[in-house]
Amino acid sequence: MKYKHLKKRIKKNEGFSKKPYKDQLGNLTIGYGHLIKKKETYFFKKSISKKKLDNLFESDFNKAAYDYKNNFLKYKLKKLEEELLIEMIFQLGIKNVLGFKKMITNIINKKNYLAALEMMNSLWYKQTPGRVENLIKNYLKQ
Repeated sequence: MKYKHLKKRIKKNEGFSKKPYKDQLGNLTIGYGHLIKKKETYFFKKSISKKKLDNLFESDFNKAAYDYKNNFLKYKLKKLEEELLIEMIFQLGIKNVLGFKKMITNIINKKNYLAALEMMNSLWYKQTPGRVENLIKNYLKQ
């Protein structure tokens, strides 16, 4: 199964809840970090099964992988770079990731340490420092 290790890491980083909760930014979330949209009121009305939340994770993950392919596949990045960007897209959304222009340029130009510095010099790092530090460590293994 493609991305098995990455999916496991994202699930660990996101944590799991069968009930809606507020994330660090106060956004209502459920399952493995699924941002509850306004039209998804059914998450508040009844108990949601683990299986349904697992399927929701798969759907969210597939969207992140799709967004990666649409925006970054042309650069033929290494596996660790691809996984970093997919996890960022999963956590932040593609629009926010595309705002990391200097980081993306450094990744494409194989300037790994400059890319890592850009990650650390971000609001994302201030909000989730442990997660970003772990992603940087993994990314710099290459």
